[in-house]
Amino acid sequence: MFKKILVANRGEIAMRIIRACRELNIATAAIYSEADSTGIYVKKADEAYLVGPGPVKGFLDSQQIVNLAVRIGADAIHPGYGFLSENAGFAELCRDAGITFIGPSPYAITMMGSKVKAREIARTAGVPIVPGTDGAITDVKEALAFAREVGYPLMIKASAGGGGRGLRVVRSDDELRENMETASREAQASFGDGSVFIEKYIERPHHIEFQILGDRYGHIIHLGERDCSIQRRHQKLIEIAPSLVLTPSLREEMGQAAIAIARAVNYDNAGTVEFLLDQEGHYYFIEMNPRLQVEHTVTEQITAIDIVRHQITIAAGHPLDLQQKDIVLQGHAIQCRINAEDPKNNFMPSTGTITAYLSPGGIGVRIDGAVYKDYTVPPYYDALLAKLTVRGRTWEETVSRMRRSLEEYVLRGVKTTIPFMEAIMQEPDFIAGRFDTSYLETHPELFSYHEYQQPEDLVLAISAAIAAYEGL
Repeated sequence: MFKKILVANRGEIAMRIIRACRELNIATAAIYSEADSTGIYVKKADEAYLVGPGPVKGFLDSQQIVNLAVRIGADAIHPGYGFLSENAGFAELCRDAGITFIGPSPYAITMMGSKVKAREIARTAGVPIVPGTDGAITDVKEALAFAREVGYPLMIKASAGGGGRGLRVVRSDDELRENMETASREAQASFGDGSVFIEKYIERPHHIEFQILGDRYGHIIHLGERDCSIQRRHQKLIEIAPSLVLTPSLREEMGQAAIAIARAVNYDNAGTVEFLLDQEGHYYFIEMNPRLQVEHTVTEQITAIDIVRHQITIAAGHPLDLQQKDIVLQGHAIQCRINAEDPKNNFMPSTGTITAYLSPGGIGVRIDGAVYKDYTVPPYYDALLAKLTVRGRTWEETVSRMRRSLEEYVLRGVKTTIPFMEAIMQEPDFIAGRFDTSYLETHPELFSYHEYQQPEDLVLAISAAIAAYEGL
């Protein structure tokens, strides 16, 4: 087993990795920027090192991080998600320096990092894919010809990366012409690769993803699925496991399809194979994420399997100690992303100092977070503050438990998604399990949720009123 792991990430996912390492008696080293010097994860790691320059570049400097790992005697690096987690060049740098990269091979990252290549692999493996162009496309005439062949609506997608960047839905020739160059520019800026391809846009699907675990000896299993359909601008907000719409036979078929795709690239470690499920029950492969996912917590809650722990043991060369028959899905789980964002203002990021913090608790409640009272939310990173995950025996119990937990959650000083999530947990269609990727678009009333007036806001309002009165 490893003696020391450098955690090449920050925030709640760094805390998640540090906790797993502590249970395995592995020392940890954190990296941080000056903007993050007061982070909990910095204090909880056994060692912590400032990286720079600036608040972001240090987390992206592959060579600096590998050099640091060598210097401090770390024998492995865990990238978490984001930053360098899907960077094949970083994985190669680790390998060349004699450092274990806790994730899949550079080859698997390369093959699955390109949506175009991933589609080709899925097709070869006999897995259904959304009708689309055979490869990257740059010529508008080619794009218009494809549109005439398959019909609108279509989706322009970046070949590299994800998170909704470089992605546009178009419904006419004019929209296709306007958005080709825009999507390519956004993809280039986000991922350093401006290539795009075009797919048929599936209306109102469920976004279903299967969690994969594989070792270095060819043994691959899946841990069931998650429904990530509740999204805004193709970015996930709420994740559910298991899906409410999959039958046992469809779960088995899609799970085996996910394993077939992973096997096609000799995949090892944790990964996620993502599908769209249309209204008629047909599924289509869309991409594979060769890394840990933000939403892995819901799978852990219904399987009692520690995915991060298995990532580490697999990377250390241990065989996977689970068989497919061992995977039993028990109950239901929901994860809400607690973001420093204002849903009423187009999810505008919110920064500032946390003036009050009290997390919920009780049976079946899990918090993955890295914030506290007096913590300053910086403007440089993803808006995710914490992940609230609850588990229940039934769907109804799980929804009511999440609603109660959100009511208990106190996080003041910045705008958050907490009241918005509360509104969703009380909405009849969500409670009944009637939702797909169009859910937020078809339920605009959710954005009229009641906002709790923070005490400091009330003080400011009273002070302003007194000043106005005295000025009369």
